[in-house]
Amino acid sequence: MITTQSRIAGMRLFSVTGFLFFIGFLLLGCSPEETNNPRANNANRLIPAVEAVQSRTGSLPLTERLTGVVRAENQVAIYPEVNATIVAVHVKDGDIVQQGDPLVTLRDTEFQERLKQAQANYRIAVAQRKQAQARLDEIQAELRRTESLAEKGLASDAELEQIRSRAASAEADLELAEARVEQAQATVDERKGSLSQTVVKAPVSGSVGGRNAEVGMLVNSNTRLFTLGQLDSLRIEIVLTDQMLNYIEEGQRTEIRSQTLSGPVSAPLSRISPFLHPVTHSTEAEIDLANTDRRLKPGMFVTVDVFYGESEQATLVPVSALYEHPSTGETGVYVSQAQLDATPSGNINSDEKITLTEPISYEFVPVDVVARGRMETGVRGIEPDDWVITLGQDLLRGEDGKARTRPVQWTWVEELQQVQRQDLLDDIMRKTRQESTQNTHQTTSE
Repeated sequence: MITTQSRIAGMRLFSVTGFLFFIGFLLLGCSPEETNNPRANNANRLIPAVEAVQSRTGSLPLTERLTGVVRAENQVAIYPEVNATIVAVHVKDGDIVQQGDPLVTLRDTEFQERLKQAQANYRIAVAQRKQAQARLDEIQAELRRTESLAEKGLASDAELEQIRSRAASAEADLELAEARVEQAQATVDERKGSLSQTVVKAPVSGSVGGRNAEVGMLVNSNTRLFTLGQLDSLRIEIVLTDQMLNYIEEGQRTEIRSQTLSGPVSAPLSRISPFLHPVTHSTEAEIDLANTDRRLKPGMFVTVDVFYGESEQATLVPVSALYEHPSTGETGVYVSQAQLDATPSGNINSDEKITLTEPISYEFVPVDVVARGRMETGVRGIEPDDWVITLGQDLLRGEDGKARTRPVQWTWVEELQQVQRQDLLDDIMRKTRQESTQNTHQTTSE
């Protein structure tokens, strides 16, 4: 959550920006007669110009703003499983592949030779097993004859025991030969697997990126060749502390914001890992998000707002209306009960003429902040429908007084709060230079 100090510091920055903005307002809003009339200019400088909006009643959504990292669905890094030199690269960044498509071919000469050697050893083992089987069959036949002779008293017990020992040894030799055949077969299967691994294939369907494979490179199992993933479906990963788990749950609404998106994208919080890190006491949560237009890319940082409830009803004012009194340090707003009509405002870069009211009175009123939102703040101390200054508070210098006012709508204030400070200054200077040039040309022509 944004702290009070950081919010007030932001308001100071916005007040300075507002001051510069209204310099542009005054330069653009004055007619040529006012510009060439020193007496009128002196009078105008005594009354500051401000912007104001009408406060309203409502509740603010309770949100937790976090930073998320974009991951592709089924995003995997591709590594070779054998050490070899690359002889062919079949894909490039941005290609879409299907599961099983070849990505890279490695040199397989050594693996083919090893397979041939393993196959030869297998054939030798099979031949040895046949020899062992034949020897065992021979000895077993001799054993049967000896047993028959022993029953007739034509063979001694010593001869019978001897032939039985030879049969047992032959059986052991056959078992050993069979084990060698199995071992040789396993070696052949292993060598075939290693040979097949010289062609690195896509484990899943998706888009190829992060290419780190070139012909002639010697790679090993630690060399990342590509990153593969499905860009149509993304996963946003965020980190939650153990305290956040008290009020953040699966299924809650989230909004994802990024400069690449035209606006916030809503999606439910898909899952939360139940295991916390033993040191940081934090865990990971994920948000599944469709990405059909592919504006988001894996690896991007995005802003994630998790909505977990609503605040109590309060008077709402724009964040930019809060002002820290320079003498007392109190946080408050400048309020007027005047009856004003909000000016319909277009785009912030439009060149519409600035219209200001006659001077009206404003009073600095300290407020208690009860809830904070991204654009609005809930306060106590003022009534709904009061007009509050959103730009130009510094011009009143912490005192109650009068100001010429441009009444605006909430949409204008929200748009202005989103504008980057540098962009705003550039726009002011551009309009100021244009007005100065026009006045110079007009004076020269006269």
